[in-house]
Amino acid sequence: MTSPFDQSRYQIRFEWGVDGLGRLAASDIVVVVDVLQFSTTVTDRVAAGEVVALDAEARAVSLNGARVAERAAAAEHAPVVLLGSLRNATAVAREVLAEQTRHGTRTSIAVIACGELTGREPGAPLRFAVEDLLGAGAVIDAVGALGLDHTSPEAAAACEAFRGLARATRHLLTSSGSGQELLDRDRRDEVLAAAESDASASVPVLRRGLFVDATRLPASDG
Repeated sequence: MTSPFDQSRYQIRFEWGVDGLGRLAASDIVVVVDVLQFSTTVTDRVAAGEVVALDAEARAVSLNGARVAERAAAAEHAPVVLLGSLRNATAVAREVLAEQTRHGTRTSIAVIACGELTGREPGAPLRFAVEDLLGAGAVIDAVGALGLDHTSPEAAAACEAFRGLARATRHLLTSSGSGQELLDRDRRDEVLAAAESDASASVPVLRRGLFVDATRLPASDG
């Protein structure tokens, strides 16, 4: 049964966190966006040739990104689960288009901005995270540039937020709550790296509990 909030009429969908993922209609591809820092860190690690497990260590590092990825992977319809960020938005869009080509049919895409959980306890509230809005918007913008632009109103709004603020990502990330937390831990360089647009051509894809670089997989295994 469809809902007015499942965005099923649109090819490109956008929501926040695990609960938002659950509200959306089943999608062929789920792009998980946790800019500070799960998506960014894993992207850089697979770019270096690593295989990154979605395990207890990943959950300890990421309050929400790992949780969203796990929930997406557990869906009955077995979507392709990718990690997206500002650093690899264009690469993610290319992988989305390649996946649609492999399917040979119109492919639905859910872009999930993870946001920040305010604690680790069950039921902890989800906090808005400007970095994830911008990262999700960057992915939606890049997908649209490749011709996949039947976006929901929610996805269109995220896209326009990125377009309008793209030149200010460094300032916005360092000034955001999440960025300030990392700056207080002397991790300014990591925040600045996360703000770089299209600095990486790698795309983490989840396979049997492991993130690998989709761009290095054989074409038949993509």
